[in-house]
Amino acid sequence: MAIQWFPGHMHLTKKAISERIKNIDVVIELLDARLPGSSANPMLAGLTAGKPSLKVLNKQDLADPACTAQWLAHYNGLPGTRAIGLDASVTAPAKALIQACFELAPNRGGMVKPMRVLICGIPNVGKSTLINTLTGKRAAKTGDEAGITKLEQRISLADDFYLYDTPGMLWPRIIVAKSGYNLAASGAIGRNAFNEEDVALELLDYLKTHYAALLEARFKLEAVAGMADEELLEAIGRKRGALQGGKRVNTQKAAEIVIHDFRAAVMGRITLETPQEFAAWLAAGQQLDAQRQLKKDAIELDRLIRFKKIPRPPRPENP
Repeated sequence: MAIQWFPGHMHLTKKAISERIKNIDVVIELLDARLPGSSANPMLAGLTAGKPSLKVLNKQDLADPACTAQWLAHYNGLPGTRAIGLDASVTAPAKALIQACFELAPNRGGMVKPMRVLICGIPNVGKSTLINTLTGKRAAKTGDEAGITKLEQRISLADDFYLYDTPGMLWPRIIVAKSGYNLAASGAIGRNAFNEEDVALELLDYLKTHYAALLEARFKLEAVAGMADEELLEAIGRKRGALQGGKRVNTQKAAEIVIHDFRAAVMGRITLETPQEFAAWLAAGQQLDAQRQLKKDAIELDRLIRFKKIPRPPRPENP
């Protein structure tokens, strides 16, 4: 199942960013520290090309510290890019964003050349919470649901520092299948765009391999690494009382429990991808997308020929 979600207001956000970026000095992209690769918007990379970039791995208190260190090293190794980890609810680390922006654009500052920063990211990544922390007041709406912010806002963090907040934005087509599942598990995708059971099974498949001990401790199970994904979901349902008539497991309810416990970090600190894993997923997704495009082009060519829009290419002569 391919998970896609691109509501109408995201088209408007893309257009607004395209216009705003002309006068922006630094772009802050908030990433989910539990899925830094999947939560990086490839469309945003194209829109903001050439601008200094600050990658903020938000919600780092929910993520695996060892994986966060790998991701920070990865992003800090990219040209024109800095990366920091952050828990948006903590005031002191959030203030570091301002300093990092001035380091990326040292020629900005003062009333004549105020710093102009665009902050963006996927839905439900914590932008509004971060902005409220930075300003010390409720400047932006927050909520544990994708798509809360709908309009661009300009916020003055200092006399010479303007922050432009944009609505959370995904991209029209997610070519990395695993990213779709990870985004859904994190809450970045609207509830109606995915099947909870499918997402929970994908999540458990990763967790039983990388975080088996956390699963066993949370749900009082044993030897989860050897279980099939469906068997593990049923076992969790039984342990948590997600039962229906005939004492059968309500797998929908069990899936909701798994997803909720991941989002709430009650299983422990978990990251769903390493830089190496994501690179492999991306390469496979790009290859599959290229093959899909070739098939699409062939179908379109055949259609044009059949409707005599273009002449049929000559057959090669036999040698």
